[in-house]
Amino acid sequence: MATIDRQTATLALAHALSAAERGLPVFPLSATKLPALRSPHHGEQPPVRCRGACGLPGHGVHDATTDPAAVRALFAAAPRATGYGIACGRAPHRLIGIDLDIDTAYGNDSVGALQQLALHHLFTIPPTVTVLTPSGGRHLWLTGPADTTVPNSAGRLAPGIDVRGSGGYLVGPGSVTAHGRYRLAPGTAHLTPAPCPRALLRLLTPPPRGPRPSSGTGDARGRRGEGLVQFVLAAHEGQRNTRLFWAACRAYEHGFGDALADALTAAAIRTGLTEMEARAAIASAARLTRGRA
Repeated sequence: MATIDRQTATLALAHALSAAERGLPVFPLSATKLPALRSPHHGEQPPVRCRGACGLPGHGVHDATTDPAAVRALFAAAPRATGYGIACGRAPHRLIGIDLDIDTAYGNDSVGALQQLALHHLFTIPPTVTVLTPSGGRHLWLTGPADTTVPNSAGRLAPGIDVRGSGGYLVGPGSVTAHGRYRLAPGTAHLTPAPCPRALLRLLTPPPRGPRPSSGTGDARGRRGEGLVQFVLAAHEGQRNTRLFWAACRAYEHGFGDALADALTAAAIRTGLTEMEARAAIASAARLTRGRA
């Protein structure tokens, strides 16, 4: 087992160095997909706000570097690393990761949900680097402009779709975890990360919160609500739960979920769901969004 561990660590370093040569900032990961180096501030009284300013390794994604000597030093300090993370949002690529999960807790089809978003918002995902995960999901690599910060999110874009942006990281291809190996999808190894389509970028970067308008709010909510109802009505078999859950999440995030619940339920029933199924999906969306708040 020790030989296998050393071999895995050696391969992880080799893959990390290769990524660093392409301008991707990397750092070592353990088999749990967490940073392999223990924080130098372990045991200190929280909150600890250091992001590497102390000069010691062990700050997770903030350790990420493209310098080969620094990469080697990080892996030397983490001899049991089995993979590497790639920091998102950092120059020169400013990587954005679209994580398509296969979690079926709500009958999600994350690939189908992304396709529906693309149809609804008139964009296409260009050919780009794609990494296959051990669970059967995939990571799409896109790049963002220098003047845009993409936040991390889980399920905000659509159920089963997570976004890795500034401050987040992706598990690099070639990494080995407790559940298996991450590998490049066939036919994408020669590609470079493609620019994120503008319409998708707008979805990934919610507008900054500002003072709520004193008038016209009801009309704006009405238009958004009508659009969400139409989104649910357009669902085909296999999409109904996903679309309803996504629409309900957006309604609750914008503060009018309870007011729209009956209309969303009626729309879902018209697509073929039962009232019990529709109410359950909407209630799940309410719990999820309130938990985030």
